[in-house]
Amino acid sequence: MKYKLSKSTFIRGLQCEKSLYLYKKHYKLKDPISPSLQAIFDQGNQVGLLAQELFPGGIDSSPSSHLKMMESVIKTKEFLDKGESIIYEATFTYNQVLAALDILVRDDKGWKAYEVKSSTSVSDTYVKDAAIQYYTIVNSGIDLVDISIVHINNNYVLDGELDISQLFTIKSVKDKVLDYLPRIPKEVSRLKNVIKLDSTPNIDIGKHCINPYQCDFKETCWKHIPDYSVFDISMLKKDKKFYLYNQGILTLDQIDLSITELSANQVLQVNAEVNNESYINNDEISRFIENLNYPLFFLDFETINPAVPKYQGTKPYQQVLFQYSIHSKQDINSQLVHKEFLADPSKDPRIQFIDQLIKNCDNSGDIIVYNISFERSRLNELIEQFPEYKTPLQSIVLRLKDLMIPFQKKWYYTPEMKGSYSIKNVLPALVSDLRYDNLNIKEGEMASSIFLSMANNTFIGDESNVRDDLKDYCRLDTYAMVRILEKLIKTTNQRLK
Repeated sequence: MKYKLSKSTFIRGLQCEKSLYLYKKHYKLKDPISPSLQAIFDQGNQVGLLAQELFPGGIDSSPSSHLKMMESVIKTKEFLDKGESIIYEATFTYNQVLAALDILVRDDKGWKAYEVKSSTSVSDTYVKDAAIQYYTIVNSGIDLVDISIVHINNNYVLDGELDISQLFTIKSVKDKVLDYLPRIPKEVSRLKNVIKLDSTPNIDIGKHCINPYQCDFKETCWKHIPDYSVFDISMLKKDKKFYLYNQGILTLDQIDLSITELSANQVLQVNAEVNNESYINNDEISRFIENLNYPLFFLDFETINPAVPKYQGTKPYQQVLFQYSIHSKQDINSQLVHKEFLADPSKDPRIQFIDQLIKNCDNSGDIIVYNISFERSRLNELIEQFPEYKTPLQSIVLRLKDLMIPFQKKWYYTPEMKGSYSIKNVLPALVSDLRYDNLNIKEGEMASSIFLSMANNTFIGDESNVRDDLKDYCRLDTYAMVRILEKLIKTTNQRLK
């Protein structure tokens, strides 16, 4: 039997009919999957397999390929006919809808359905997801007495061996599913009609492009949006961005500032683009520089945040430090010194990280970071987990200074920054000879997913070379701060104390 809709395409169609049509008729237009998004998918698959241990001894009805889902339907029927009571990836079809379920279990109360999510709560979308499963399974002849979402319990703390029963929370959603169920036949009919259309539905871009999920046809649907547009106005709410767009305003030079309510910094951004002018508040930058004290240490951290905690005392999705880079200068005329740490992925990195960090930061001078809330939060977490290091780690926290502030507050702003104060945008605007584009690892999420794959023993490739790539990336983050501060100093002709 040929199916028209799957569980995922049903959810896709609820979000946007155009996305569903493109997926079915123009699949090749789909945006490429980024390494960071692939890491999320891989983690979800790992969580799904781990959740099977909640109901051990089951039989797997997965198909030989995701392109051969009907194999799974046939296997599921065979297993049911044989009297199996625990089936993983049980798959059913009804009314040309196919739905695969993570875990199907029969106990003394009857059949129960469990769908596993790697998130930490149950969303409305998950309820709709469960509803299409319930609709398909029940109409295939399985009398479900309950249907539940299995999700990560983010209050769980790893203490000793991993406790699967504590890691996961099982939440029945049957009542909410039954509330939504009467809408399913109409929605299925509507979405099947969408697939039959002769041309792509004429649906303009909107908040549905990013809610509840980032659409993977955005490059197609947003190709009329310039590289730099009203959607890049810093701190502007999505509603306001789409309001401007729906008024026919795409670029910043089309904005009438006399009738458009924007913040002072947003007006500055618009004027900078329209007039091709940079804005430099020498007084504020000078005060910022005057408040810095040698020796200077430029510090950057990298973390992993696994769904399943790997190290004692950590929770799901907790940020765990595995790498840092430090550039330092003892005084204005001294040579730049670089020190770094990159953990052994086979061990808990934290104690060695702490010991070396304390040593490399010495006992005096300011420690410059970019986005202080991140480094401060990670250090405070270490203090909570390892109170024996409280005094030296608190000393580091108190010495932190945030290089992001002059750009966040737009004391220094150029049109090249395009509204962003991310170091990835600030660096090329101030320092033309430095680029992240030349690196094999270009972003923190990529660094995190690579190291986590090493820690999980799932990494494929030359680990030695990739460790060098990780060091290159983190080193550039701190060297970028050195060069950015040099530019600020040169701009204002200030000298550090």
